[in-house]
Amino acid sequence: MIKILRIEESLFSENEKIANEVSSILKERKILSFNIMGAPGSGKTTFIEKTIEMLKNDFRFGIIEGDVEGKYDSEKLEKFNIPIVQINTGGACHLEANMVKNGILNLPLENIDILIVENIGNLICPAEFPIGIEKNIVVSSITEGEDKVEKYPLMFKISHICILNKIDLLPYIDFNVKKFEDELKRLSPQINFIKLSSKTGENFNQWIEFLRKLMKEKRS
Repeated sequence: MIKILRIEESLFSENEKIANEVSSILKERKILSFNIMGAPGSGKTTFIEKTIEMLKNDFRFGIIEGDVEGKYDSEKLEKFNIPIVQINTGGACHLEANMVKNGILNLPLENIDILIVENIGNLICPAEFPIGIEKNIVVSSITEGEDKVEKYPLMFKISHICILNKIDLLPYIDFNVKKFEDELKRLSPQINFIKLSSKTGENFNQWIEFLRKLMKEKRS
């Protein structure tokens, strides 16, 4: 007699259950949370750095950094003197809800207004595992090419916000912004699309103003 175990279904079910627990913990404390996803090199960490730099005097930040190994990105953010939890998966290509739950339980949540989770650089796996965070942000960059929405639709479909980063490189790279945006809006009409450069600060105020609006709504 052969007994079949539906491991995949069980894993997803358990992950969803813990994700709901994470969501409840953060909602109870009125913490605005972001799950930052994107390919390696898209500029996720620089985007986070610039955000904290511009808002550190207005809001209290907490960070969960996800990596397969190492703590390079966490070390870049240490200069802000904010609470950071580093999660190393040891091989897994995404964060899971239980990892994030352990992360937030090791943060001083009573002293955090905005929680930022930087997921592992990957356009596939992180999209498949909800982690209980309120807003999904996908950071895509000019250097990756304009075909990413078409190639990785789930990532862009589950995201609330799409940041097109490194627009300062548009004069030097063949990238059709209109084609990218049209495909994005066709797939996800309600997504918030912001074009900016984390390096030069071009259009970054558009993101900051949007974040301030979300915080105002959270506190109302």
